[in-house]
Amino acid sequence: MEPRTLPLLLPLLMVMVWPLAVQPAPPTCYSRMLTLSREIMADFQSLQAAEPEDSCVRYLPRLYLDIHNYCVLAKLRDFVASPQCWKMAEVDALKDKVRKLYTIMNSFCRRDLVFLSDDCNALEYPIPETTDPPSWQS
Repeated sequence: MEPRTLPLLLPLLMVMVWPLAVQPAPPTCYSRMLTLSREIMADFQSLQAAEPEDSCVRYLPRLYLDIHNYCVLAKLRDFVASPQCWKMAEVDALKDKVRKLYTIMNSFCRRDLVFLSDDCNALEYPIPETTDPPSWQS
């Protein structure tokens, strides 16, 4: 190779190698479960907000997901099996996501997940998250 062709090849090489160097690491099983559970909860909340009060959506089981709670597996099964809102595209799409999360948690990532509790009531009535620091004054 001639010395003057090297400067011409260097920009081409950089264009080919740069995308490979900048891509982040692939998602882990745990990060995929966490991301999907957050997507599901956001989709469910937006579905509830968008549908009118007399819609079948209000009869769907509550959907608060904590992937560290062992009862979440039963919660996912109950949601997918609920007979409300058959043939409603948004609910069908949400149930597909829930089914996918259940499969990931129960099959592919079972060894990567640690359940920290088995409090089923916590999934029905979650403690609201606060962003304010606790008050130290009595």
